[in-house]
Order: sequence, then C-alpha cells, then structure tokens
Amino acid sequence: MKDKFPLFFLLLYGVLAYGQLSDLARIEYTYLPKGSSNVGYHRARGLFSYPVKIKEGNYLLLGLDYSNIELSFDSSIDAFDTQVIQDFQLLDINFGYTFKLNSDWRIGARFTPGFSSNLVKNISLEDAVFSTDLVFIKDKTRDTGTKKPFRLIIGVSYSENRGFSYPIPFVSYYRKFHPKWSYNLGIPRTNLQFHISRKSRVKLTAELDGFTANIQEPLLLEGDEIAERINLSLVVAGLRYEFKFGRNFELYCTLANVFFSNAELQDSKNRRVIGIDKNSTVYLRTGLRFKI
Repeated sequence: MKDKFPLFFLLLYGVLAYGQLSDLARIEYTYLPKGSSNVGYHRARGLFSYPVKIKEGNYLLLGLDYSNIELSFDSSIDAFDTQVIQDFQLLDINFGYTFKLNSDWRIGARFTPGFSSNLVKNISLEDAVFSTDLVFIKDKTRDTGTKKPFRLIIGVSYSENRGFSYPIPFVSYYRKFHPKWSYNLGIPRTNLQFHISRKSRVKLTAELDGFTANIQEPLLLEGDEIAERINLSLVVAGLRYEFKFGRNFELYCTLANVFFSNAELQDSKNRRVIGIDKNSTVYLRTGLRFKI
C-alpha cells in the first residue's frame, strides 16, 4: 500500500484546489472577514479521491470536490444587486492518471470538468468549467542511496474556477534537512515546517487561493455594462498547525495574512467591468482530513 500512494501524490496535491499531498478525503471551512472592505468570504468544502490500479505502476485517480461559497456585501454597495451573487456552488469531477516514465521520473496528468455558478436557475453550458494539470515527478524521499532525499515536481496547471484563470507553473521541491525541520519551495504553495512530535507540527506557509464563477442572470451595472462572472484571487501567508490522531486523521488550522487580493466582476470574456473593495487582511481556515 505504501508503494502505491507516492505514484499519485501529485494528482491529489491539485492546484489550487490546492489540496494536500496525501488527502483521500477532506472537509474544511475558510473564512475571510469583511472587515473594513465591502465583501466577506465564507467557503465550506468537501472532497474525496480514490485510486484505481490499472496495472503495475499505472494508476487512475477518481474524485469529487464540492464547495459552497457565501459572500457578504456591505449595505453601502448600490452599483449592482448584491443579493444575486451571495451564494455560489462549485463542483469538480477529477480524472487523473499516472505512470512511470523511467527509473527516476513519473508523469501525472489530470482532467477536471465541473461547474461553478450561483445556480439561480438550471445548470447550463455557461456554468461549465474545466481544469487540467500535467506534472513530472522525481521522488527520492525513500531512496536509501540518495545522500539528501528530496522530491521534485514540475509542470503546469490551468483552471477556470480557482481565482487565477490562466496557466500557472506548478513547482514543488521538498526536503527534510533535519529530524524536526523540512521545507517545500514552489508554486502554488511554499512552507517551512517544524515537526513538534510524531503527532503534531507547525508550518510557516504561503499559498494561492480564490474562485471564479458564472453569474447565471447577468448583472446590469451603472453605465449599462454587464457582469457575467465573479472572480476572487488571493495570496496569503501565515501560520498553520496540524495535529494527527488515530492512524489516518488530521486536524488543521491556518491563521494567515492576506498579502494580495483582487475581487471583481467580469464580462463574458473575463475582462474586468467593476472592482469590489477587498482590503481585509485576516484569513482563517480549519478542517479535518483523512490521509495515508
């Protein structure tokens, strides 16, 4: 079983979706307070993944990733009807495949169709989104012949509903350089972690977050402009604590600062038509995951 899971670590890592390396199931809640800005952000999320062995060394990964997002707007906003865009539903259906390229490298690929919308009426093609990832993995963390074990992942990722709706590089370099210290450098996530004990650890972490969704009934804005999509993109950094209990369960909590945020309404071609004031700096996330 242990030999099986490193083969699809990458596919589970996702992007943004930004899941954890070895999550098979996870529920989490994210909260971005409105504070002095015009919009607040709440996200409840659940996902699971299941590997299927095709043949020796080749695996198919199947999974679902669902989110309910609620936005809270300041009552002073009068440029558009805020009630229409307070609730969004996101669903991704994951199909991943990984196989060994040679003795050192493995390829992982994932295609993820789904929908992302406020769903005030029946789902249509306008609500459809897709994501795709292609990565190359070199994992020497279990190689006893390597003087300094490491894991390198390089590739590219594209998603229409993660808040950064353009191709971004996927880079992850992991090394444990001390019995209690390790780091992971890359995009979309970087961290430095201290292993307090076998059951708990603390991390300094930085990552990307956000979402993009269709607005089923386009909003008429001042100046006769039409908004058909909403986008929120974030860059956050802060402290994360993880506690493991049982063999496979882990609780985690992240308290972070928002270093960059962009909230806007867009037209059908993803062009900005109006910005939403988003100046909050506190970012909270907590959850429970089942991991291998």
